[in-house]
Amino acid sequence: MTQTAAPASRTAPRPALRSGRLRRVLRAVAVVSCLPYLTLKIAWIGGSHLGIPEGSPLLDHRASMAAANSVTVLMDGAVIVLALLLTRPWGRRVPAWLLVFPMWVATGLLTPIMTGYPLQLLVRAFGGSVNHGGSKSGPFLDEWVFGVVYTGFILQGLALGTLFALYARDRWGHTWRGPVRELPPPPAHARRTLAVAAAVLALFPLTLHLLWACGATTGLNSARIADRSSDFYVLEATDVAFLAAAVLGALSLTFRRGGLPVKLPLALAWLGSGAVACWGGWLALASLAGVDDITRRPTPVMNLTYAVQMIAGILVAAVGVRFLAGRAERRTAS
Repeated sequence: MTQTAAPASRTAPRPALRSGRLRRVLRAVAVVSCLPYLTLKIAWIGGSHLGIPEGSPLLDHRASMAAANSVTVLMDGAVIVLALLLTRPWGRRVPAWLLVFPMWVATGLLTPIMTGYPLQLLVRAFGGSVNHGGSKSGPFLDEWVFGVVYTGFILQGLALGTLFALYARDRWGHTWRGPVRELPPPPAHARRTLAVAAAVLALFPLTLHLLWACGATTGLNSARIADRSSDFYVLEATDVAFLAAAVLGALSLTFRRGGLPVKLPLALAWLGSGAVACWGGWLALASLAGVDDITRRPTPVMNLTYAVQMIAGILVAAVGVRFLAGRAERRTAS
């Protein structure tokens, strides 16, 4: 019996070995997929016009462009740090908040690109139009830049997201076991208040994005109206989907309806809150920058939409945090 069992143990890799190999491959993919974006950004900071056509508005404000590119270099460099943290032994000793917050931001920024860009390509394949936000004098960037950068973002998101799912399963998997209906009631009304407030606030940006996705021009500036294409409508539709996912996730975790596994509404709350909060915050921050062309300045309605969706996303994230903290406390007490 010993002789027949030995070959099997040598030929069948243990799950831990397979998991370790998978994590190393995903880490390499995450790191390598950052290189095209980082290379372009560093080149632009150094004064290169690679991928920037003549007449692009990006060439009008070199100092602000260099500052913005420096920030985005740091943001993409953080992906490499996260990939290392999620795959090295020392990463298990990092405080939860120090990992979860940047992962939530990365998820929020990358997930809309991972869904929106492929959908845009699909719609274009069936005759959709494209507009990359240029001006009367020309487009922002050459077409190939979007393909290279967004493909890198998608690979980053897939690799980093899988690494985080594996890491979270090993470290916190016990907090999302079982169906929603078996969850104990919240210890206080705080979580319900947060969930209801998020749902009410989300109605405003959800309605606006839905109107814009259906062709309405309410609250849009004249340049955005003129630049609308199939790409615009796809992004507005995905905004609606992420807002709905965030609200559904928060309400399901709070009011415990149905037999869904806990990890499903938790995933909806995680993805939805990150997408609407981070992109709402990013667009609100971008609206503060000066724009020479008055037709491209965000309207008060656009600014309010970005701000409210950011707040709604933060409230949904707070629901998730309170839920996980409560589950962890009950496990410790038992």
